[in-house]
Amino acid sequence: MSLTKEEAIKYFKKLTPLIGLIILFYIITITGINKIINTFLQLSPLFVGIAILLTIPRILIRNYVWQLILKKQKIHISFIDSLKIFLIGYFYASVTPGYLGQLMRIPYLKEKTNEPTGKLFVNTFVETALHTLSMYIMMILGAFIISNEYPEAIRYGLIFLIAILLIYGFFIKKERGEKFFNIIIKLFIPKKLKHYCKKFVNTFYHDFPSVKDLILPFIIGSVTWIIMYTQIYIIALSLNIKIPYLTFLLLYPIANIIAFIPITSAGLGTREATVMILFSFFGVPAEKSIVISLAGHIITDVLTGFYGFVISIIEARNNKKEIKKLNTLLENM
Repeated sequence: MSLTKEEAIKYFKKLTPLIGLIILFYIITITGINKIINTFLQLSPLFVGIAILLTIPRILIRNYVWQLILKKQKIHISFIDSLKIFLIGYFYASVTPGYLGQLMRIPYLKEKTNEPTGKLFVNTFVETALHTLSMYIMMILGAFIISNEYPEAIRYGLIFLIAILLIYGFFIKKERGEKFFNIIIKLFIPKKLKHYCKKFVNTFYHDFPSVKDLILPFIIGSVTWIIMYTQIYIIALSLNIKIPYLTFLLLYPIANIIAFIPITSAGLGTREATVMILFSFFGVPAEKSIVISLAGHIITDVLTGFYGFVISIIEARNNKKEIKKLNTLLENM
């Protein structure tokens, strides 16, 4: 029985996240499950508690930065409401490949603000792109640290960063962006959907923020990465890892960026493999690298996403539509 193109794509999307899980299973197997369990048991509850507490300033600062961008785009929503939506989006992101679940902010924003969907899509994209840009810069600095072991790391890192900046620069200009999307719609979108897509794209640049408007959010947003990597560093200290703090801050973004590759759910497998390689340069045993990565993921992503999950359930009690959104995600996991 042959599959249609649509069915093949559907199965491919479902199977892709398994790649990361296979990688994770493999490295756990070769390292030894008992070693990993024993290392988990060595974690200090005090250190873990301190790392968890740092989640509070991290999410508050991230939401404040988002508020700055929302206001620049004349999207009016209270700090508490945007915090709820941010956490709900974080939950969806924490269980989807490439953290694409962040886009689930859009329907919640739409419900609260009634702004055009295209405008809200751009808002979510701008906030996420700006947030990850600071991580890319940290990645470049981290590439210098491992340049002796991987001389090509700096070149590849710079090529990646320049490509990202060129893409951002291209779409900042309204005329270029609209022309590009209209060509895509004309060539690839079915006729019956063209009207809806054009309507969607035509609101992309409504109240689009200038580069100047994004400087302050970029600077403040960079702090959230420092806090997050500090949380993971505290976990490393609990295992007596002897990596300098600044070195750790600049190396871990490399693993995070690898985790964005959409071949796994929330970076599982690819991140652990990368951390193992990076930390091996400092004599860190594989089992400790795996535990640092997994424990860090649980504290910074899973736990934060759990807050969003709880909020989505609470919100669902007052709105049956939320239940439908949640069920749709869980059915496609």
